[in-house]
Amino acid sequence: MATAHSPATPTVRPGVQALRAGEGYSFLLHKLHSLLGIVPIGAFLLEHLLSNYEALKGPSAYGAQVRFLNSLPMVRLLEWVFIFLPLIYHGVYGLWIWLKGKANLVYYPWAGNWMYTVQRYTGIIAFFYIIQHVARQRFMGVMLPENPGYSFHKVQMELQNPWMLAVYIVAMIAICWHFAYGVWLFAAKWGITPGKQARQRFGYVCTALGIALAVLGLAGIWAFVGPKYANAPEYAPMSLSQPAGETGSIPN
Repeated sequence: MATAHSPATPTVRPGVQALRAGEGYSFLLHKLHSLLGIVPIGAFLLEHLLSNYEALKGPSAYGAQVRFLNSLPMVRLLEWVFIFLPLIYHGVYGLWIWLKGKANLVYYPWAGNWMYTVQRYTGIIAFFYIIQHVARQRFMGVMLPENPGYSFHKVQMELQNPWMLAVYIVAMIAICWHFAYGVWLFAAKWGITPGKQARQRFGYVCTALGIALAVLGLAGIWAFVGPKYANAPEYAPMSLSQPAGETGSIPN
């Protein structure tokens, strides 16, 4: 007598796990990761893009902006508490999320999965770009906090390399996308945009934000590679009077 066999249950590949309340430390770590991406990292991104935009006014204006930022009270403490440590946590934990999560692009090509994948890869680009950028501009060569007059020249020399220029352009677009979509995710996860229609409308706002930031960032890059300041001096004087300890000679 023939026996009927039920078909094998198909294996369903896991997608992106939803963030749910009551998941212990994982939930809190996710929330902190999401929050730090907006404040203070998002705020720092906006400040950084606006500061770089000063380069369009010339080497002296850019150097003056660098000097102003480094003259803030307790600037080194602020730098670590509100920039370096949040960036380290957001980057490392984001890398862990990227390694753990899986998007079903082949089996379920939904827009959400594509967005998730692009967000993860732009995050990876941002992570490694920021490491090399901070290392090269902040801790190698001329120390810009003590010698802001060399700021324009130092960036300009780095961008003379076409490969490095390409890295800057790709990273700028990736970072602006990552932040803009991160704002959309933040609003959705934190209940700011409840409902599909609210998320869709806010998506248009975030798209416009990402484009605006990318244009602002690329304009700042253009200031260093465009013809207007091609013959900029190595040291850009910022005023007739210089703070104590700041010189116009090449530091050792």
